Amino acid sequence: MISRILRASAGAFIATAIVALPALAATPDLEGFWWPGRAGGGARMPELTSKFPAKSGTIRDLGEPSRTGGNFGDLDVKEAARAAAMKWNPLDEETISNACKPPSIIYGMPGPFPFEIYQSDKLIVIRLEYYDQVRVIFMDGRPHPGPDYPHTTVGHSTGRWEGDTLVVDTTHLAESTMMGNGLRHSDQVHLVERFRLTPDGKNLHWTQDVEDPQVLNNHGTRYSVMERRDGFIIPYECDPAYGLSIQERGGQDQAK
Repeated sequence: MISRILRASAGAFIATAIVALPALAATPDLEGFWWPGRAGGGARMPELTSKFPAKSGTIRDLGEPSRTGGNFGDLDVKEAARAAAMKWNPLDEETISNACKPPSIIYGMPGPFPFEIYQSDKLIVIRLEYYDQVRVIFMDGRPHPGPDYPHTTVGHSTGRWEGDTLVVDTTHLAESTMMGNGLRHSDQVHLVERFRLTPDGKNLHWTQDVEDPQVLNNHGTRYSVMERRDGFIIPYECDPAYGLSIQERGGQDQAK
C-alpha cells in the first residue's frame, strides 16, 4: 500500500512539473520564396543593427573608381586593395571568359534577384537565382573545416539560432567581387549573416558583416530586406555571348 501511495505521489509530482515547464519557442519558419524589396518591410531592426561592429562601413556600389576618384564610401580600404581596384576595367567583366563567372555570395546575395530557402533542423539550403548558386548551411554544430578545404563562391557555412535570429557564419570563400566598382575581397574573408522575420512573417530582414584583414581596416556591412511571395526560381543559364562588350560584338559582326 505504501509503495502504491509513493508511486502515485511521484506520478502526480512529475505531471505537475511537466505542466509547469515553459513551452519551447517554435523555430521561425524562413522557408519559401523571397523577393528583394522593402515593400512593407518596415524600419531597420535594432536586433540586427546592434550587432554591427563599431566603426563599420556600409558596402554599397558607388560607380567605377576612375569616375569616383576611388571613393569607397565609409569603408576603410587598405592601400594595396585600393590600388588594385583603381586598375579595374569594367569591360574585362564582359568578355567571354569572364561573363559567366559567378561572384561570391558577398556580392551575389544582395543582388536584385530572388532566392528560395529550404529549412530543416539539420540543414538550411538557400537557392539563389543569380548564377544558379546553392548554399548549404549546416545546423548540426560542426566546426568549419581546415585550411585544405577548397575555397568556392559559396564557401562553407554553419548556422545557429540566437532566439528568433538565424546566424550564419561563412568561411572558405574564394577571392571575388565585393563591390561593383572593382573592390574585391580576399580568400581570407569572414562573413557573418543574420536573418530575422518581421512579426507578420511577410518580410525577411538580413545583414552581412564582412571582415577581411587583407582588404579592410574596418568591417563592411550590408542591410537588406526580402518580401515573401508565391513564386519559384527561374534558371539563370548565363550565356557568355551576352557578356560581350559593344566593341567586341561590333568586331565579330564585321568579321562575319
